[in-house]
Amino acid sequence: MTGLPLAFAAPAVLAALVLLPAIWWLLRLTPPRPRLERFPPARILAELAKREEEPARSPWWLTALRLLLAAFIILALAGPVWRPSDETAPGEGPLLIVIDNGWSSAAGWAGRIETARRIVALAEAAGRPIALAASADGADQELAPGDAAAARARLDALAPRPYASDRAALEAPLAAAAGRTPFGGVAWLAEGIGGADAERFAAFLGSRIAAPATVYSDPGERLGGLLPPDSSADALAVPLLRNQTAAADAGVVRALDLQGRIVGEAGFSFPAGAATATARFTLPVELRNEIVRLDMAGEATAGAVQLVDERFRRRRIGLISGASSDTAQPLLSPLYYIERAVAPFADPIAPREANAAVAIPELIDAGVSVIAMADIGTLPPETEARVAAFVRAGGTLLRFAGPRLAGATGEPDALVPVRLRAGGRVLGGSLSWQTPQKLAAFSAAGPFAGLAVPDDVEVTRQVLAEPDGTLPDRTWATLADGTPLVTAGRLGSGSIVLFHVTADTTWSNLPLSGTFVEMLRRIIAFSAARPSGDAPGEAAGALLPPFRLLDGFGRFATSDPNARPLAGGAGPIAPGRQTPPGLYGAEDGFRAVNLLDRDAAFPPFDARALAGATVAAYPTTKPRDLAPPLLLLAFVLLAADALAVMALQGGLRLRRRAAAAALLGGALLLAAAPPPALAQTADPAGDAFFVEAANATHLAYVMTGDPAVDEISRQGLAGLSRVLSERTTLEPGEPIGVDLARDELAFFPLLYWPVDAAAPMPDSAALARLGAYMKEGGSVLFDTRDQIDRAGTAFAGTPAAERLRAMLRDLDIPPLEPVPGNHVLTKAFYLLGDFPGRYEGGPLWVEASAGDETDPATADRPARPGDGVSSVLITENDFAAAWAMDDSGQWLYPTVPPDPRQREMALRTGVNIVMYTLTGNYKADQVHVPALLERLGQ
Repeated sequence: MTGLPLAFAAPAVLAALVLLPAIWWLLRLTPPRPRLERFPPARILAELAKREEEPARSPWWLTALRLLLAAFIILALAGPVWRPSDETAPGEGPLLIVIDNGWSSAAGWAGRIETARRIVALAEAAGRPIALAASADGADQELAPGDAAAARARLDALAPRPYASDRAALEAPLAAAAGRTPFGGVAWLAEGIGGADAERFAAFLGSRIAAPATVYSDPGERLGGLLPPDSSADALAVPLLRNQTAAADAGVVRALDLQGRIVGEAGFSFPAGAATATARFTLPVELRNEIVRLDMAGEATAGAVQLVDERFRRRRIGLISGASSDTAQPLLSPLYYIERAVAPFADPIAPREANAAVAIPELIDAGVSVIAMADIGTLPPETEARVAAFVRAGGTLLRFAGPRLAGATGEPDALVPVRLRAGGRVLGGSLSWQTPQKLAAFSAAGPFAGLAVPDDVEVTRQVLAEPDGTLPDRTWATLADGTPLVTAGRLGSGSIVLFHVTADTTWSNLPLSGTFVEMLRRIIAFSAARPSGDAPGEAAGALLPPFRLLDGFGRFATSDPNARPLAGGAGPIAPGRQTPPGLYGAEDGFRAVNLLDRDAAFPPFDARALAGATVAAYPTTKPRDLAPPLLLLAFVLLAADALAVMALQGGLRLRRRAAAAALLGGALLLAAAPPPALAQTADPAGDAFFVEAANATHLAYVMTGDPAVDEISRQGLAGLSRVLSERTTLEPGEPIGVDLARDELAFFPLLYWPVDAAAPMPDSAALARLGAYMKEGGSVLFDTRDQIDRAGTAFAGTPAAERLRAMLRDLDIPPLEPVPGNHVLTKAFYLLGDFPGRYEGGPLWVEASAGDETDPATADRPARPGDGVSSVLITENDFAAAWAMDDSGQWLYPTVPPDPRQREMALRTGVNIVMYTLTGNYKADQVHVPALLERLGQ
């Protein structure tokens, strides 16, 4: 009527506006009362004749104010409505209202429900029965037409669901209902997402219902969603998706913990024309692993939420190796392959030192989820107990075989999942293969199910498991001949996983394959983010009850009567009526089900898919009653009128008071002067030790506590140092005695340890420090000095030999062997065939090699780390007594038998040992073979 989106509920009241001229005339004739002024000498004028005076008319602005007040009251009584609804219920007879209540409908839910109520009111006014169908509520709905009261009650109870609409489920019950009572009209209140499901439903309505229809949609409705996050080494990346791409858009993604506290916020920006963006959380791993919920600020839909469980959290992996470290040759380190394999999905952490007694507690205290131990055969008892407690609390211990573990097989070990046979299985040896073994197919019931088996992976050596009745259940991967390659077992709430091959390429080329990466990914995936207990439902068959579920607006709901428990160990879960998005399990362990996956898309809804239907848009704002704001304005004008009248009559005086108050406050800042910095009390003995050890190369010996034995060691190393100065370019300093429990060992390339059965047994801390020294590249020469007392059997019968056995039992050392004929020790400086000392006949033991260079089957064995230097050398020939001389150069102890050549060969043995520890496998290089052959020919 007016051309404006404005209507009146009582338009007859507007006739009162014609009274405004009369009101103006009355206001003009009733001016305000004159203002009174007080005048003290008024008594002088008291006798004067009084005459009333008043203004001729009211001020124009006061008249206009009162006319506007009257106009506002008249308009408010007329019931004005802004943007009135002009909907009509389509068709005649029973009306079918279909309302989409999938997750995307939450964005404009208030407008949809208001539109539905207006359609119900229009149908009620026409006396039409109404049937209401919700597209996300499944097929078990009452679709028979009823009265408007029942439809309103249904609308009041209706809410958007946290999953997609399933319009196809409505087709059968709607067809049955239409067969009983044909519908005379259809009103479809659609959500913002269309696609094949919406097109099929539109075709169904057009063919089976075949009634006049109106389709409501909002093409400009904005939808945003979060996709599954990616947890990289430096950040948690959260992909975002939107449906409207015309303009640039920006916002914030929030990260919250299980208690709803904000852990962090990350901004994002959609460029114009782009449908995707990424928000990045650069948080410490500890905070990142606290995240349970990610949501888009300002988006109230389930699609704008991603829930995070253990699968998305970034684990910390502690790495420790039993092999000698060699930073110059990283490809020879087993930790190199593990670190590179897990870096894309976990944070590898290496301890600051190689001492396992210190490193492993350091890793556990750092909150690692997995401890990966490469070729560690023996741990100190206290450390082994700490690792066992870590696993029982829910941690994962990942072990790899190697020479040290192979040498420790047969000993009781609670930290391996299966019982191991002594020794190993080597290509070409006893219990060996004639050809390298390949991998067998992974079991469909195991954690590696579905992984491709590479054809080029070959295994040449492994540690063997003792067959028993539980071995098949503990085997995760096997070789082609059926022998276990990966075994695992439970210990308390945690797991122990053992690869029966090394983590480097010495026993197989598995670490070079992508399968190795995927195997580690799956092992780490089921480990807890922090060891605290079993994650409920990890075992196959266990049920995960609904814990915290999402509603359609993306809020956590207390319960959903349609939700069912999830089966533990199940694969990807599709969100639906019985599995709505949310957390399933318990507070200490849960599984997250999310609405959107990585392949999610927002296809637009096409209202024209329903042929012949009238297309209507949801109003941007619902009809608004303007009477309350008009009455409020009238009240404000009334108050302004009262103040104006008071001002004209002099009853209102505005006074300004200028008050200057000086706030005197001052707190005396008693800044106590910091105490003067005091220099640390120096330890002259300690400083002198560091200075002396660092200024020159020194040979060192372990002090036993027996002055006589320690003096022989000092004299022997002093004599060897003199010989080295005379015969080589090395000019060593004076030998230094070290205390394993107190002194720093890193300064010395070689430690000479005379084993004394009467000396106190070193404690576990001292032995742990010695083990760390050996792993960091140092070598220890143990000398039992008892060859003359032996009964022909190595390491048997004597007290010194038994003491050495007891010490080595707590050290993680690889298998040993007598120096083979082609070892570097035989040619490091002199060409030697044996290694005598004061006594002769006893062999010199070193770390066992990976193979025999003279054997064609193993001639191309891989290089060893640490320049091939053995960390352990053992003799029984009493080297120090053979090297000992006084200040004048006289030998202090005779050789047995007394033979000058034996003394010379003992000195050459010492020179070779020192050159070997300093130069490593230099002389093993094939480039020196011609020179050596030429020298032998002379």
